[in-house]
Amino acid sequence: MLKLLRNMGRREWTMAAVCTIFILGQIYFDLSLPDYMSSLTVLIKTPGSTMGDILFTGGQMLGCTLASAVLSVLCGYLTARVASGFSYTIRERVFNRIADFGQQEMMAFSVPSLINRTTNDITQVQMLVSMGLQIMIKAPVMAVWAIIKIVNKSWTLSAITAGFVAALLAMMLVIIGVVVPRFRRVQKLTDHINLVARENLNGINVVHAYNAEEYQNEKFQKGSLELMRTQLFNQRAFAFLMPGVTFAMNALSLVIYWVGAAIVKNVPAADMAGRLASFSNIVVFGTYATYVVMTIMMLVMIIMLMPAAQVSAQRINEVLETEAELKEGCRTDAPERGTLEFRHVSFHYPSSGKDVLEDISFQVKQGETVAFIGATGSGKSTLAGLAARFYDATRGEVLVDGVNVKQYSFDGLYNRIGYVTQRAVLFSGDIRENVLFGESRGGDTDGEVRQALELAQAGEFVNKLPKGIHAPVAEGGTNLSGGQKQRVSIARALARKAEILIFDDSFSALDYRTDARLRAGLSRELKDTTRLIVAQRIGTIRDADKIIVLDEGRMVGMGTHQELMKTCPVYQEIARSQLSAEELGA
Repeated sequence: MLKLLRNMGRREWTMAAVCTIFILGQIYFDLSLPDYMSSLTVLIKTPGSTMGDILFTGGQMLGCTLASAVLSVLCGYLTARVASGFSYTIRERVFNRIADFGQQEMMAFSVPSLINRTTNDITQVQMLVSMGLQIMIKAPVMAVWAIIKIVNKSWTLSAITAGFVAALLAMMLVIIGVVVPRFRRVQKLTDHINLVARENLNGINVVHAYNAEEYQNEKFQKGSLELMRTQLFNQRAFAFLMPGVTFAMNALSLVIYWVGAAIVKNVPAADMAGRLASFSNIVVFGTYATYVVMTIMMLVMIIMLMPAAQVSAQRINEVLETEAELKEGCRTDAPERGTLEFRHVSFHYPSSGKDVLEDISFQVKQGETVAFIGATGSGKSTLAGLAARFYDATRGEVLVDGVNVKQYSFDGLYNRIGYVTQRAVLFSGDIRENVLFGESRGGDTDGEVRQALELAQAGEFVNKLPKGIHAPVAEGGTNLSGGQKQRVSIARALARKAEILIFDDSFSALDYRTDARLRAGLSRELKDTTRLIVAQRIGTIRDADKIIVLDEGRMVGMGTHQELMKTCPVYQEIARSQLSAEELGA
C-alpha cells in the first residue's frame, strides 16, 4: 500500500499535509474538553463559585466543540479531494501501462483481470484513502495523547485500561490473520466472475443458438456462490469486531467508575477537598479512557477496509511494475522503402518451448504482393504478427526497410505499416472516426476517408447509410455485418498511406466478387505499396508475385502459383481441395 501511495501527486500530498494539521488541531480541542469538564465539576462543588465562572467555562467547552466541528468538516472536504485525485492519477497510470502491454503481458494477466484492476481494485484503495487519511492520523495521536493525560492519575485504573486495550488488540490481530488470506481469494473469484460474464455477453448469440443458457447460468452461479461464501465468512468474522469494541468500551467505563467509587470512598470524609479532587480525576480518567477505546473503534473501521485494499494495492502494483517485453528503439529513418526481410527467423511463445515458426527466410521488394498460405495452425498469423512486431523473434532478424524492427521507435515502425487484423475490430463512434483511427501519414479530410472506403469496397454500403461516413458505429461494430466491418477495417489501413500493408486473413468475410474487386483496386491504385496477404483461399492469392507455403511452422515452398503447382506437394494438395479441374488447368 505504501508503495502505491508514492504515485500520489504533489497537490494531493500538500492537501494531505494541510489535513494533518487540521486533524492535530481537532485532537487538541477534543482532548481539552475533559479538562474543562473537571474544572466545571470543581466550580459546581466549590462554595462561593459564581455563575459567571461556570458560564465562562461552559463557553470555553462550547468553543472547543465548534472549533473541532469546523476542522472536521474541512478535513472531510480535503480527504475527499485527496482520495479522488489519487484514484484519478492511479487509474490514468494503470491505463497507460496497460496500453503499452504486448500480447505476452495481456495473456499473463487476462482481460477480465485487467478490467477489474482498473475499476474495482482502484475503488477499494480510494475508499481506504478517503476514510483512512483522517483515522490513521487521528487514532494513534489521540490514543497516545489520552494515555499521557491519564497515566499519572491512577496506576490502578491505568492497569485496568491497559488490560482492556490489550484484549481488544489481540482479538483484532486474530481476526485479521484469519481474514486477510481470504480477501486474496475474493479478488481472484471476482476476476473469474468477470471472465464468465464477459464470455457470456460476447457469445450471447452462440449461447442462444445452442440452448446453453442453463449451462452458462450454472457456471456463473457456481463462481458467484463461492464468492458469496467467502465474503460471508469474512463479514461474519468482522461482525465480532464492532460489538466487541462497544462492549469493551462500556465495560471499561463501568469498571473505572466502580473502582473509582472505591478510591473516592477511601479518602477520609473530613477531607472534602481531597474527595472532590479524586472524584474530578475519576471523571476525567473515564473520559480519556473512553477516548482510548474510541481510537480502537476507529481503527476497526479501517481494518474492515484494509485487507481488501491491501490486496487491491498489490494487484495494482503488479500492473504498474510489469515492464513490457517489447522495447522500442530510437530510429525513425531507413535506407529503403517498402521492403521486408526475414533472416532465419524462429519463434515460440513464452508459454511453450516448441517453435511455432522455424528458420523462415525470404525477401519482399517494394510494390510486390506476397501471400502466405498453409493449413490451420501452420504459423501464418504468427508470421504476420512478427512483421508488425507484435512479438519479437526468438531467433533471427526481421527487417523493415532494411532496418531491424527492434531498432525502430514504435512511431517510426508503425507509420510504415498498415495492419488489418484477422478479426475485424471497430470502436464506438462513427465510420469516419474508425477510418481515421490513430496517427498516420495519411490525411484527415472527408475526401480521403471516402477514397479509402471506395478502395476498400465499402463506399457502396456506407453511402446508403442515412449519415454516410458519419453513421454511428456501436461498440465492437455490432450494428454492422461481418463483411462490412471487414471492409471498414481495411479502409482504416488504407487511409494510413503506409509503405507496407499486412492483411491477416482479412478477406475471409468477403464474397468472391468483392474480394476480386478489392485486389484489383489495390493493384491499380497502390502499385508502389508492398502487400502481405495471409489467406486460406487459393483464389485470393493465385495472382500474387510470390506465394510462401507454410507447413507446421516451416517454409516448404516459395514461388508463383504456376511454379508451386509444379514443385510443392503441400500447395498442390490445397489447390486440389479448393479448385476444380478446369480451374487448375486454366
